[in-house]
Amino acid sequence: MSFDAVILGLGYVGLPLAQQATRAGLTVLGFDVNARVADSLNAGRSHVDDLSDADVAEMTAGGFRATTDESLIAQARTAVICVPTPLSEGDGPDLRAVTGATEAVGRNLRPGMLVVLESTTYPGTTDDVVRPLLEKLSGLTAGIDFHLAFSPERIDPGNERFGAHNTPKVVGGFTPACTDRVAEFYGRFIQTVVRTRGTREAETAKLLENTYRHVNIALVNEMARFCHELDIDLWDVIHAASTKPFGFQAFYPGPGVGGHCIPIDPNYLSHNVRSKLGYPFRFVELAQEINATMPAYVARRAQNLLNADGVAVHGAKILLLGVTYKPNIADQRESPATPLARQLASLGAELTFHDPYVTEWNVPRTDDLEGAAAAADLVILVTHHRDYDADHLAGLAKRFFDTRGVTSTREAHRL
Repeated sequence: MSFDAVILGLGYVGLPLAQQATRAGLTVLGFDVNARVADSLNAGRSHVDDLSDADVAEMTAGGFRATTDESLIAQARTAVICVPTPLSEGDGPDLRAVTGATEAVGRNLRPGMLVVLESTTYPGTTDDVVRPLLEKLSGLTAGIDFHLAFSPERIDPGNERFGAHNTPKVVGGFTPACTDRVAEFYGRFIQTVVRTRGTREAETAKLLENTYRHVNIALVNEMARFCHELDIDLWDVIHAASTKPFGFQAFYPGPGVGGHCIPIDPNYLSHNVRSKLGYPFRFVELAQEINATMPAYVARRAQNLLNADGVAVHGAKILLLGVTYKPNIADQRESPATPLARQLASLGAELTFHDPYVTEWNVPRTDDLEGAAAAADLVILVTHHRDYDADHLAGLAKRFFDTRGVTSTREAHRL
């Protein structure tokens, strides 16, 4: 049997990609080193926010199956690597999962295959890390015996408007022929394919997208601090500025930034510039400094709210609402709720949390949302899930700190 594609890494990037390819009629094999992931998918159970069990059942009916048997990679015409690249201690990406997946492909590479890296990384990874490994293990030459390309993932978990099918796909090949081949592959199941000059441009495009957001979020986070001191309603300022029909895009402050993209990806570019060119990418490093200190700033504001009413933060009952990194999903990667809870606990606060998407966290959970909100000395809205009526909860609470700017009631204190 042969497959149109094997997708290595069946997480929040690889699984939606496999879904779209399967829906378009491609025969897709999913490969993951985690046997539990493969087994649960084959049993019809999803482990990512954007796919339901019914979606997985539909994929299985369309011929999709998951495996931990790397020898099956040899039966695929295209191999797509969608494995995690967490931040390493040196602020560059930890490429162990990428090299592991690349080695699995290299041991099973056949002439004519297309290999695509989707994992976010620094410019040059496809050419300097992936290509030599593939060539060494297979004895084949990229651009001659097989095709090689980079295509950055653009999955936005929880986004109900844009998914894998209708988000434009950037592709860059090792050679022009490689670009043609990767564009043809993704064009079979993604609406719009955007070509770049090569792999480095495609790698850097992903980092520019996230650095742009990182820097602008840092801008409004810094403005939030001095606007509070100057008694200026920043949320009203942003609303007013947003009425300009050109030259402005709204970004909003918050208790910190989470997920993989914003707090981590820009560091790859900064690290690459420092290591290869010897000087800093100052915008990124300043943005990182500002955004990373937001949980501590929120904790300090919380302490001040209690102090203003003569309540010590030590021993105060504080309820955290929403501990995922973004609304309406269960994803907790790099959530600012974690360092915020750590800061508050270090001040002696007694913490509980509520989150409709999270059953266990590192502080006690409450199921009684309204009762807990009324009993707490302070309620902090960290992530605004659709389940929360923030104005109603603010009316119940002794003190309500809204870090997301969603309340309109005077009882709430906004960031």
